Amino acid sequence: MLGGKLLSLKKLNMKTLKYFFLLFSAIAFITACNKKLDVLPQQNITPDQIQTADDVKALLFGNYSLFQNFDGFGERLIFISDLLAAQDQVDFVGSFTNYKDVQNKAMVTTSSIALGIWSNGYQVINLSNTVLSKIDLIDSSERDQITGEAKFFRGVMLFELVNYFAQAYSDGNVSTNPGVPIVLNAPKYVYDSTTAFVSRASVEDVYNQVISDLTDAAAKLPDFADNARATRYAAEAFLARVYMNMHDYANAATMANDVIESGNYNLVSTFNQAFNNVGNSPEDVFGIQQTAQSNAGTTNNGIITFYATYPTGRGDAQIDGFLDDNSGYFSHFEDQDYRKTYVYVGESIQSIPGYYTSKWSAFYKTVPVVRLAEMYLTRGEANLRKGGAPIGGFDPIDDINIVRARSGASLLSDINGFDFVDERFRELAFEGDRLWTLKRLKLPIDDDHAYNDGFLLLPIPQREIDVNKNLEQNDAYK
Repeated sequence: MLGGKLLSLKKLNMKTLKYFFLLFSAIAFITACNKKLDVLPQQNITPDQIQTADDVKALLFGNYSLFQNFDGFGERLIFISDLLAAQDQVDFVGSFTNYKDVQNKAMVTTSSIALGIWSNGYQVINLSNTVLSKIDLIDSSERDQITGEAKFFRGVMLFELVNYFAQAYSDGNVSTNPGVPIVLNAPKYVYDSTTAFVSRASVEDVYNQVISDLTDAAAKLPDFADNARATRYAAEAFLARVYMNMHDYANAATMANDVIESGNYNLVSTFNQAFNNVGNSPEDVFGIQQTAQSNAGTTNNGIITFYATYPTGRGDAQIDGFLDDNSGYFSHFEDQDYRKTYVYVGESIQSIPGYYTSKWSAFYKTVPVVRLAEMYLTRGEANLRKGGAPIGGFDPIDDINIVRARSGASLLSDINGFDFVDERFRELAFEGDRLWTLKRLKLPIDDDHAYNDGFLLLPIPQREIDVNKNLEQNDAYK
């Protein structure tokens, strides 16, 4: 999936590629199975035909490609949450109605975006489950790492799915609120009525599975990994996000502190150096690689396609506000804050002028998924909200000022929880953070939508409900 010195499907041998692509084409989320699908296509393979360690690793590496996909972190897992929390952040000015519907909170149950995120997510989960079912084929020297990566992929994707398709952990009774289906077994290729129709697990059960997967992944993954592969600290960074959503601030601070104190990552000296890099920057805890041969799209899909001004990209995603009058997005910054001016003027493919973030301005660069700056803000906020002695020994104000100083913002002398909410927006705007921060703190998403508004969830894809009598639609879409 990754190019250059990074992990690349081109570097796998032809036998390995064959097994990945054949099995990948066969895997579909189990709820889409019924008797009409009982005939196995002649060019597909069954799990019994996966017979070597190379076969298993090819399937695992396929998950990097699915993470890179525009239905994954190559676009939608970042972009769609920001469209849902668009106020003062992003304005979609393009002609694609499915993206306009997201920003307007007017999606339908046949939304191609909801279906794409759901399908891609369960393809990742099914590939992970297949790898785990064949883990004995892996040499003992690599078994822990391969197991850890498979559980990393599964845990991360379950977390993303429950975020998008279920109410926030902070809303209501997590033991009864419907989450998403938990699928832990390799997909079957013969119809089985006892397993084909899965139900939505509770939000609590999904979170418990995510924690189990990511904790096991962190224990098994190496501290360092070549080729931008997942590491212990990537798993812990996602665990920090999980624990923040749960208001488990002690564990969130512990995970973030472990990443910071690892010594593996450093804040780059200037804010702009964190973006548009050929490989991971020193502060990328986990990033998605894009190359000219392997990317999330350059025409109608991919995060750079939407954010980059025309003619580099489509320019459909403009900043909500104007630097000239200090409105919208720009009103959140001090004038000397470099992040305020890390923008440029351009126009969309439909000749609509506007301001654009420079974070996503160049094709074939790394898409940062978790940066060290986020871990500083997470450790600081978690320590502040939990109270008592700070985990890591740094006062919350020190952590927020580390991030502010890098961009030339004035240092704070006193802070509260809202300072961290605002700082996360300034630092992590257009990176998919805003919606989840507001939801976990029960803050309004915009002037018209409370944090638990049903139309801030994606609909369960109608295609899945049509073939699975046990899947319950989200209330707003019934």
